[in-house]
Amino acid sequence: MLTATPQLVEQLAERLMQKGWMLATAESCTGGMIAAACTDLAGSSNWFDRGFVTYSNEAKQDMLNVPGALIAAHGAVSEPVARAMARGAVAHSRARCSVAVTGVAGPGGGSEAKPVGTVWFGWHLEDGAAGPQTHAECLRFDGDRAQVRQATVQHALQTLLKLVS
Repeated sequence: MLTATPQLVEQLAERLMQKGWMLATAESCTGGMIAAACTDLAGSSNWFDRGFVTYSNEAKQDMLNVPGALIAAHGAVSEPVARAMARGAVAHSRARCSVAVTGVAGPGGGSEAKPVGTVWFGWHLEDGAAGPQTHAECLRFDGDRAQVRQATVQHALQTLLKLVS
């Protein structure tokens, strides 16, 4: 299963190495697929530091220091949690940038407010010149579980490439 184009990962790798930055991922609904797409590229240890698979709420709290109260107030699939996951990935790694995803991949688990295919993205950059920046976005993808997850990986990396360019 193709999760991200090799060309996209190569472009991201080149840009991160030019900046001297490492990447960390914090993944819930993709279960490590973003990290896998990155580490499929030979030499990725030059720019990829680590990936956190934080599928449960407890893992988000334990591994990324996402406050339990934040999850309780907004739900795991929310902007505040995506932002906290992205910040936590950088804080608990040697990375200067991160991408985080939390969503409802399906086929179950959706609600009227958060239907299947809803994904919150978070990106955090520790840019010395611009200072720390956290970005978030919510998208809804159509398709089955595999298609939602695949689209999530692609969008996460495409947007990260734009942010670090």
